[in-house]
Amino acid sequence: MNVLSLFDGISLGKLALELNNIKITNYYAVETDKYAVKVSKHNHKSITHLGDIMLWRNWIDDLEPIDLIMAGFPCQAWSVIGKHLGFDDPRGKLVWVMMDIYNYIKAKNPMVKFLFENVRMKSETLNELDELFECNHFQINSKDVSAQNRVRCYWCNWKVESIENFNDVQLEDILEPGYKQCFLKNHDKWVLRKHKSTCLDANYFKGVDNHGQRTMVKCEDGTYRKLLPIECERLQTIPENYTLCPQISNTQRYKMIGNAWTVLVIAHILKQGGYYNKL
Repeated sequence: MNVLSLFDGISLGKLALELNNIKITNYYAVETDKYAVKVSKHNHKSITHLGDIMLWRNWIDDLEPIDLIMAGFPCQAWSVIGKHLGFDDPRGKLVWVMMDIYNYIKAKNPMVKFLFENVRMKSETLNELDELFECNHFQINSKDVSAQNRVRCYWCNWKVESIENFNDVQLEDILEPGYKQCFLKNHDKWVLRKHKSTCLDANYFKGVDNHGQRTMVKCEDGTYRKLLPIECERLQTIPENYTLCPQISNTQRYKMIGNAWTVLVIAHILKQGGYYNKL
């Protein structure tokens, strides 16, 4: 199959397909963040990188017929925490570019499938996007497959059932040795956190996640530390040290992991669409 991944990040869509034993003929990645591209190239030698989504007319006709489009489109314009500018935000306008690409490909292949993802947002905005994508959104919380509370909205043109046989991974299960307890700090209040972390985001490199709260680990010597990059990868069900690459700082690793998909959630959604080896 041929896959086009828009806003590809670190190519976790490819990982999710591989978890389902799908043979990928071509995986085309559209991404401009140089650090994300480095991580992608370090882990996947066969990916074709296309560059800037705004230049899509320059490369669209060179692709093999596309079977699946995936996109985690920029979230800043839509988040319930942000300014709610939506389509009026320059980043929000990228949705129109994404849809131009989808419609161009659909005109050639009416059977093309899509999977889009974004953060939680106001109900009015969700209704607008449901209308634009011509399907109803659904939500999945990553806590069903990992030790992280992370609710995300998804749109795809196939039916998705709830996650079954969910793996009740606890926060303590993903921590490196030498920890004593895990806490959530909200302003000046410390709360013992036993089961799930808060939602990672791109600001966790500052020690802050979920818009001001902090998931911190109390070590055996009594000091506190952030979750380590490898622990954050485990929260996102990313292979360990996937983002550990030459010339990639921990700051960039935190940002990329916070912006990433939870791999097992994406694999579940793809499997519901028939994207798995049935043999």
